[in-house]
Formats: sequence, structure tokens, C-alpha cells
Amino acid sequence: MLKEVKKIKHGVLRITSLNERWYAKISVNERTGKKERMYYPSSTWISGYYPKGVYFHKWLAGKGWSEVEALKQAAADRGSRVHYACEELDEGKEIKITQKYKNPSTGKKEELSKEEVDAIISYRDFVDEEKPELLANEITSFGDVYAGTADKIFRIKKDIWIVDLKTSQSIWPEHELQISSYSHMKFDLKKMGINESEWKKRRLAILQIGYKKNKKRYKFTEVKDKYNLFRNVAYKIWKNENGDGKPMERDYPNVICSNFRRKK
Repeated sequence: MLKEVKKIKHGVLRITSLNERWYAKISVNERTGKKERMYYPSSTWISGYYPKGVYFHKWLAGKGWSEVEALKQAAADRGSRVHYACEELDEGKEIKITQKYKNPSTGKKEELSKEEVDAIISYRDFVDEEKPELLANEITSFGDVYAGTADKIFRIKKDIWIVDLKTSQSIWPEHELQISSYSHMKFDLKKMGINESEWKKRRLAILQIGYKKNKKRYKFTEVKDKYNLFRNVAYKIWKNENGDGKPMERDYPNVICSNFRRKK
């Protein structure tokens, strides 16, 4: 996938390439007073700039860079397919284990793997056991200099939870920064049926599904708000590397050939 442009909602686009993810919306330029398309880097992309820590580097040292990139892409594809299925479960739909979902890397629909089915089943078990009230699903919004898509906003036993789904077996620091950034985006609370006093006491959690280290096969972990690290460390590193930035624009030909080498 060289580039994917997806309409998220009216006036909002998500632009994804191999190494970038942006959100775009029409805004009024404060300096010129004119409407123009403004670009905001994804909170997930920004969080990825936070230092990984010693355990990640030990893991990295045992693998080649190409292998690491392939593993990351496979994990991202698996996570996307599982997210689609969990979204359908929350809509009350039935999912057949032979059902096909789009692989983001290939663009083709493929049957779910055993690992993906296990993750979906564990999410169903979490929902049936905890009975969370779903207030928002895959909700996109904007912070001051970034944008992102929160997986779920639940009400569980009178508490408001922003929940991020993960199919990984470990929680990395960037995951905590990512969900912390969601907590500081601007949401339409009235539309979700949340009052201001509830929102002030909101809690954050990462829900690992397809988890292999306990009998439940899922793990619900509360996360402390680390927005300060997201905004003052990860974002500053991202900005230093990318500048003010906007999506890379490059036209790709349908066919690649050398005029010099072309046979006449």
C-alpha cells in the first residue's frame, strides 16, 4: 500500500502511507481568514517516536530490521482485521469463523486466522462478562496539534472508560501515550450521553484480546494519563524529525520503465 485516503466523516480524511498517517479537515486559517485543508499527524504515529526502552532494543537486537518491519506490518494487519470484527460484534452482528475481512496490505479479503478468531472470541467474552455500555465506537477527533481514532468509549459500572484494543501480548510505553492522547481530544459529550462531571473522572484502559497468559484470554489494564509525555516528549521528537509537515506528495506511474533502456 503506497497510499490510502479514507473519508472518516464529513469533512475529515485519513491519509495513510507506508511511514505516515495524517488526518485532514477544512479549517479557517487564523492568519488569512480563509478556509483551507489543515493536516494533523496521527497520535499513533507521534507516539511511535517515544523512546522504546531497553526491552524493545533487546528484542530488536535478536532480529534483522527487515524481519522487524515485516512483523510490525503483519501485527498491524491482524489488528485492523480484528478491530473490524469487534466493531461488528458491538453492532450485534454474528461473525462466521470462515468470514473474510480485508487485509490492509494486500487490499484482498481473506479468511480469519486462528489467532484472529481467538482474539475476537476473547473480546466477545469480555463484553458478555463485563457488559460495558458502548458510548462510542472508532471515534475520530482532534487535539490541539494532532488527531486520532479512539477504539471504544464505554460506561462500565457508572465509570467512563476510554479503551484501546490491542492484539499484542505486551503493553509498550507508546501504547500508554497513545491512549492518553485520546483522553485530551475534543469529543461531542452530549452526543455520547456523557455529562461533564462524568468526563472529568474518565479512566483509561488497554484491553488485550487474544491474550495468552491467563485463562480468560483477555486482559483489561488501567493506564495512567501520560499526556504530558505525549505532548512534551513524543510530539517534540516527532516535530524535530518532520517539521511542520504535511503528507508527502509524489505521483507514481502506472508502468515503470527506462527510456534509455527501452527497446526501440
